[in-house]
Amino acid sequence: MEEVEKHENVWAAISDTPVEAANMRAKAELIRKIVAILEQKNWTQTEAASHCGIKQPRMNDLLRGRMSRFSLDALVNIATALGYQVHIDLECIQEKSVEEKFKCLEELMDQAQKLKLGYE
Repeated sequence: MEEVEKHENVWAAISDTPVEAANMRAKAELIRKIVAILEQKNWTQTEAASHCGIKQPRMNDLLRGRMSRFSLDALVNIATALGYQVHIDLECIQEKSVEEKFKCLEELMDQAQKLKLGYE
């Protein structure tokens, strides 16, 4: 019998790195909260898109949870357009060795560089 691989959460299971998993989890949480706000407003997709400063097809992507089509920046902008402020909490998920901390830091720096290059 094969041993089943275990993961901390669904994002860890479908991502290649812990950094990617954390990014996916943050985007999913923001999308979930934005969609809840929009559902309370009872707007059409066109109305919601207008309030959020995006086009209707993009709103459709958001409402369908297509998170790969949104950056964290874009989601923060949408939340802000709706009159909400995004708060970020950091919590230590486990004690890491110095080597693991440097590897994680390198991954974060690589991600930051990719984001920076995307805006230049």
